[in-house]
Amino acid sequence: MYKIRFENLGSLAIHFIGIGGISMSGLAELMLHEGASVSGSDTAPSELTEKLARAGARIGYPQKAANIPEETDVIVATAAIGPDNLELVEAKKRGLPLLTRAELLGQVMSCYHLPIAVSGTHGKTTTTSMISMILLEAGLDPTVSLGGNLAPLGGNFRIGSEDYFVMEACEYKNSFLSFCPRIALILNVDADHLDFFKDIEDIRSSFRKFADKLPPEGTLIISRDIDRFEELISGLSCRIVTFGVHPDADYRPEQISYDELARASFVLKRGSHAGELRLSLGVPGRHNVLNAAAAVAAIDQAGSIPDDRIQAALLSFSGTDRRFQKKGSFGGVTVIDDYSHHPTEIRAALTTAANYPHRRIWCVFQPHTYSRTKALFHDFAEALCLADEIVLADIYAARETDDLGISSKLLAEEVSRLGGSCRYFPSFEEIENFLRANCVNGDLLITMGAGNITKLGDSLLQTR
Repeated sequence: MYKIRFENLGSLAIHFIGIGGISMSGLAELMLHEGASVSGSDTAPSELTEKLARAGARIGYPQKAANIPEETDVIVATAAIGPDNLELVEAKKRGLPLLTRAELLGQVMSCYHLPIAVSGTHGKTTTTSMISMILLEAGLDPTVSLGGNLAPLGGNFRIGSEDYFVMEACEYKNSFLSFCPRIALILNVDADHLDFFKDIEDIRSSFRKFADKLPPEGTLIISRDIDRFEELISGLSCRIVTFGVHPDADYRPEQISYDELARASFVLKRGSHAGELRLSLGVPGRHNVLNAAAAVAAIDQAGSIPDDRIQAALLSFSGTDRRFQKKGSFGGVTVIDDYSHHPTEIRAALTTAANYPHRRIWCVFQPHTYSRTKALFHDFAEALCLADEIVLADIYAARETDDLGISSKLLAEEVSRLGGSCRYFPSFEEIENFLRANCVNGDLLITMGAGNITKLGDSLLQTR
């Protein structure tokens, strides 16, 4: 693998294929900040690419061989880049060294005194944000890499000192196996990304390999609620700290109550750590109680931060974009936007909605990828039935081209078979017209999915 000499970045010319990605753009920003010459490409301009261009990056659209400058030293590509990509073909033709996004991120992590990596099928962005906000509240200066935008950071990436690097660690295509954290979190392990993993056992094996990468002086923070939890930790040489509702968890929330906006207050038992911690959250939902418990466990392992700073940070943290985010209202209908695209996440969001002010809960769901929809078909239908009214948009294909014989129309039929009130429309325009005609004052409308469904909520809010 090509090794970057970080002490001599001023002489490095690096080209990013897919520079507009949420993680790639942050890495490009960091390389620019450290003095490297940065170029890149993407399919079309975006806010992220325009920000990089203003900072000095040379960016070409669309992706083509001519985008790669002659002086390029190394190519960085995302996992989504296929072997027939014109720039990747050109790079190989020219014999340029190639790093994946994850490999570069792993090398960057090694430059920090305390790299913290947050993994899990669900909750990575929120938990990474909570840890980051606590460090900032304590007057520290972390470098942060997120999979979503966080308002206090002004985006998804923050360049800080070389003390703390807090980042998400995604399991897709085993990307997180390129990382080298000193503190690693495993929030949960669920069946997902089944276009890459064979089954849940393959996924569990990947998370175990991630845990194995911790050095003996490192710490694994892991949910005690994970099924067959012992298999994931058996024989590890690092320190192990647990969180969850399990009675044996080191960090265990108790006495949980909710306010009128579904935001939790609770007592966090801290095991061997001195004293319990009373917390009130600024974000709604039971799942965020567990995210907060994991964040506090990580903070306690990272250093000594006063309890009042932890409490203040978690109370002021109002969430990241597209995580049960209130966007506004039209005609007395509250519009929430949510990134949930897995049955477990849908259940969490709709359970949260049940504790939120509402007359009826409308869930407008856009399934994400054919492979996920097919693999978890019945689970999706069951989870969606938690809403009073369900509207389905067409499946967002993302990286896929084969529909695998699955469709939103078939999913709507399954939801209806289970007793849900469900309708399918093939266009956003039809969905918007239906919602305007049928939502009434006091209803709660959630646009849900990892694709472009957020545009529907924006359109509804344009005319209030």
